[in-house]
Amino acid sequence: MFFLPVVFLIILVYFCLLTALFLLLKIGLITFAFQKIGLQGETIFLLLFFCLIGSWINLPIKKIYSEEIVPQRIIDFFGWKVKIPAARFRQSTILAVNLGGAIIPTTISLFLILKWWSLWPYFLVATTLVSFLVNLVAKPIKGLGIATPALYPPAVAALISFILITISPLTSESLPVIAYVCGTLGTLIGADLLNLKKIGSLGAPVASIGGAGTFDGVFLTGIIAVLLTSF
Repeated sequence: MFFLPVVFLIILVYFCLLTALFLLLKIGLITFAFQKIGLQGETIFLLLFFCLIGSWINLPIKKIYSEEIVPQRIIDFFGWKVKIPAARFRQSTILAVNLGGAIIPTTISLFLILKWWSLWPYFLVATTLVSFLVNLVAKPIKGLGIATPALYPPAVAALISFILITISPLTSESLPVIAYVCGTLGTLIGADLLNLKKIGSLGAPVASIGGAGTFDGVFLTGIIAVLLTSF
């Protein structure tokens, strides 16, 4: 028989082990994805480290100001009609770029484009298509920012990469590379950059390009796109 404090201790240990297993699996999949696009050894470790740390770092770019107008209202207060005049509220949003979720994935994409320069037309076509399709579903959410369905961008990137490989003379070796580049850059452009004009009206204190949090947003989009094209 287990007493209540012991039960809580067992549950806590189980939760910690489960969390550690999940993180190891997640890091293992990320490492596998990096290997598929040609990165090896210490490079992968350094990228994981900087992405993990950088995902919590937002670099401010500018402050966006906007005004919210509350229209005039008339309320009934125990039979008395009370007129509440219209009011204007000025609010500001700090536009920032996330180090681990935007800058590092973009740098990796540019490195891959230069390394596989002969594929630049395919990178261009795939990134343009992903940007367009992601922009179609990206929705501004009041008080939060621009949101997209979690698995939609990587799924679109993987599908477009498969189609390009099928209708072109390219080998399957280039498939994960195209998926990563168009998934990363296409999501950044379609979800974030094409919606910059809407940021000021959302009322969010901080709008971060690339997301914020451990292994978030654009970073995982590129990784999942690679994984979807690797099996």
